[in-house]
Amino acid sequence: MATHLHCTRLRKRKNILLLVCLFFSYASFSQKDKADSLRFLLTNEKADTNRVNLLRQLATAIGVYNPDTALILSYQSLSLARNIGYVEGESRAIGVLANTFRKFGNFSKALELNIQKLKLEEKRNNQRNMASVLNNIGTVYVLQEEYRKALEYYSKADSIIRKYNVEELKYYITLNIGDVYNRLDISDSAFTYFSKSLELAKNENDGDLIGTSMTGLGHSFLKLGSYKNSLTNYQTAIGYLQAAGDDEILCEATLGLANLYEHMGEYDSATHYAGMSLAIAKKDGFLSLELDAAEFLTDHYKKIKNIDSAFTYVSYVKGLNDSVNSKSKIRESQVISSNEQFRQLELEEERRIAKKERVQQLQMLLIAIFIPGFFLLTLLLSRVIVHVKMIRLLGVLSLLFLFEYLTLLLHPTVARLTHHTPVYEILIFVGIAAILIPLHHKLEHWLIHKLIHHRHGTPVKNKTPVKK
Repeated sequence: MATHLHCTRLRKRKNILLLVCLFFSYASFSQKDKADSLRFLLTNEKADTNRVNLLRQLATAIGVYNPDTALILSYQSLSLARNIGYVEGESRAIGVLANTFRKFGNFSKALELNIQKLKLEEKRNNQRNMASVLNNIGTVYVLQEEYRKALEYYSKADSIIRKYNVEELKYYITLNIGDVYNRLDISDSAFTYFSKSLELAKNENDGDLIGTSMTGLGHSFLKLGSYKNSLTNYQTAIGYLQAAGDDEILCEATLGLANLYEHMGEYDSATHYAGMSLAIAKKDGFLSLELDAAEFLTDHYKKIKNIDSAFTYVSYVKGLNDSVNSKSKIRESQVISSNEQFRQLELEEERRIAKKERVQQLQMLLIAIFIPGFFLLTLLLSRVIVHVKMIRLLGVLSLLFLFEYLTLLLHPTVARLTHHTPVYEILIFVGIAAILIPLHHKLEHWLIHKLIHHRHGTPVKNKTPVKK
């Protein structure tokens, strides 16, 4: 897990911050094994609630190596959750969907979905989810280099985490706030939060987190001019990060140390650690970090007047910039593609809902035709020789169908007016029942009387026998 921390010489860039989004990263092969297991469980699962959760978990696992499929799966999870009214599942599915768009570099869509999740959580009482989504919104703003806006959302998340003692998020939000202050060059505040994050990391006894926090402290001490403390933190951080195998933060720590040595005038050490950062970034394919190291070395060699080496790295930087620009164009294409893919998923969902509504409308139409037809049948049967009890039964059924149909027609309107609040719905239907039940009894007596009245007809007059 890693968050990117910037020192003074590093250019500002947009990076995917894995820690700040609260998603754990594993090796692709392990995620593929997990995905296979989840697919098997999903195939045999019948309960809709469990299917929502499995689809979301599968999207998370697959998103590490196949975000296109993750987009489809997370949307399926979201659609099913909404269809069955599973709000927790809906909220979590939106979160995974937002994270998937973030991986595409589609930050505007990720922000839109996170705000959608925020609105959903504002109606609930899950403080952990609320803090998490506020944190994720802050992360998207960091990626868009809107640091003041990011700090606003991080602060909101932090207040919830501290108020409700959400232990699992304390380290991450503290580190993230320190990171934003570092980007804003507010070094004293960055130092305060990095120090707090280090305490939390030590409490968790997590070497990777300790190394990450100490890298941040190295940056802060460097900016504050405390070179000795900066050196101690960088060197200690490098040991932790090497042990944890966190090459991403290791690149930043070694380049930060190179920057420190340059400030101290120890140019050979600066060259060594910058070269180390470059080699690690190149090996792991961290293009932005490789470019940072190459730019540092270019300026460094110019500063020490090693023109040949400086010229070499100028060419190297140019090649990397071409690669970065190429990747930027690819990312722009991915953003357009992901938007279109999402639009198609929405259209498919709209067609499914429209089809369902057409089926319901057809059923209502058939019921509307059936009720008068049933009444007409009752009327016809009342004209032939059928037992009076049967006519009474058919008459009662005709009225029951009519009144239940009226209830079906009224329910959507009542639900919409009350915003699906059960208490208000039941009160309204009790009021409607208070009107309909007496009306039902009166209509029942009147209808039954009319249906069987002709069966008795006009009483036959008794003829007096003629006396002979």
